[in-house]
Amino acid sequence: MSKPAGTSSGRDTRGREVSPAALAEVRKLLASAPRRRDLLIEHLHLIQDRFGCLPKEHLVALADEMKMAMTEVYEVASFYHHFTVVETGADAPPAVTVRVCQSLTCSLFGSAQLLTELNARLSPKVRVIPAPCVGRCASAPVAVVHHNTIGNANAEIVSKAVTAGETAATETGAEGLSAYREGGGYELLRRCHGGELPRETIIEALKNSGLRGLGGAGFPAGKKWEILRQQPKPRLLAVNIDEGEPGTFKDRHYLERHPHRFLEGAMIAAWTIEADAVYIYLRDEYAACRAILIREIALLQKSPPCPLPDIHLRRGAGAYICGEESAMIESIEGKRGMPRLRPPFVAEVGLFGRPTLEHNMETLYWVRDIVEKGPAWFASAGRRGRTGLRSFSVSGRVTKPGVHLAPAGISVRELIDEYCGGMLPGHEFYGYFPGGASGGMLPAAMGDLPLDFDTLNSHGCFIGSAAVVVFSRQDHARDLALNAMEFFRDESCGQCTPCRVGTAKAVALMQAKQWDTELLKELAQVMVDASICGLGQAAPNPLLCAMKYFPQEFSGAHP
Repeated sequence: MSKPAGTSSGRDTRGREVSPAALAEVRKLLASAPRRRDLLIEHLHLIQDRFGCLPKEHLVALADEMKMAMTEVYEVASFYHHFTVVETGADAPPAVTVRVCQSLTCSLFGSAQLLTELNARLSPKVRVIPAPCVGRCASAPVAVVHHNTIGNANAEIVSKAVTAGETAATETGAEGLSAYREGGGYELLRRCHGGELPRETIIEALKNSGLRGLGGAGFPAGKKWEILRQQPKPRLLAVNIDEGEPGTFKDRHYLERHPHRFLEGAMIAAWTIEADAVYIYLRDEYAACRAILIREIALLQKSPPCPLPDIHLRRGAGAYICGEESAMIESIEGKRGMPRLRPPFVAEVGLFGRPTLEHNMETLYWVRDIVEKGPAWFASAGRRGRTGLRSFSVSGRVTKPGVHLAPAGISVRELIDEYCGGMLPGHEFYGYFPGGASGGMLPAAMGDLPLDFDTLNSHGCFIGSAAVVVFSRQDHARDLALNAMEFFRDESCGQCTPCRVGTAKAVALMQAKQWDTELLKELAQVMVDASICGLGQAAPNPLLCAMKYFPQEFSGAHP
């Protein structure tokens, strides 16, 4: 049977002929890279980086080259926010894109006004668009010119960066491999491989330290490793650095300073559970971190302290949902980042159908210290009966925002006074998000509660990734709750109706001058009960908290 006219393989391209020119360009971009399905998103990034968009003729060519149906390629390309699908190359957006963060902290510092001013000020040849949290909340408001992140941004600074062509990510002074080794780095990993430390010893150290997953769920790390050891081989390790929760930036903070402390923790985890490979999933917004990891992983592989597993660095494409472990795994496999139904759990059937240890980056960052210094070192920190250390991403109306390492169980009031230099001048403490947008919000009257796992649940909140956003009496809880719900509406993967429709309906109800509180409560209950994953289940937290803890804003009493 002859091939359809204009195609090189005869695969289904839905009536679109494969352009020889586009196919040649795709082949040049892919070069010798494997044409595997799990590399689809990486290959889409190559096209997006080259052309600033994804022309459909290049998607057709990519589908042909990878021996995939056009629909499979298109559904992935159109799912992620950072991919721009256009009909032809002539429809490409402007060469320079400016993204202005509109999430919680940036909204407090005038990001909406900044977006309006930049749209009026910059040339039509520059695309200015709103963006969700980019992980730079300590320097709000934030704008991103291509990959160049500009903190404490104003229209003049951003305009100058665009005019000067400042679009590349700027690296910070990360500790390199040589410096890390001079400080004893990778000696623990070498001892593990040399048989000096049994795998059971590593697991017991983690269990005795009380270390829990620091990405949000808080599952005990040692127990998690123990469960993986009980699963059949082959096993894998997947590291989640898709740090998209509004208000969270601790993983970026550590990666930009000490990447090898995390990498050694990952290698020890892989050795302990006997994983064949490590997959590191990094959010696309962290371009500087990506450059650091590419360089430092290459140096480590060139001069390894012992045999290393295969290390794969994968790049996200702008999807908050990929912070959910199974959605991240779907993305690594080259698919839309949609959460899986469970059971089976990731520890049993994870990446590529294999038992997978999924971890947040910061959890692995502490492994070396805990094993070398002993579990008692980590467990000895804490207040109010809690144990361990917590890295708090603090932003909002405080004098010294940033990542603050503090004892577990500290209260937000203590965090503000002891670590953040107090409130900003002219601002009175009014309320706070203890765990980012999804963690709900509490009033200043509840500012003495311990910030730790499990302790806030009875109040309709949770600590999650310890993203603390502080707001003052100059702000309104109902506005911040709406901001959070708009974020969830935009980031819903669309897989389940309660989340997809519920978040959109909630936004419409919350935009009204007078909230229909009973209807919102009913809607929230449906979302909590019926959503597939944590996004839809946690999305109602801010609106429920606003109504419960800030009733003055609905009676007109708030100034």
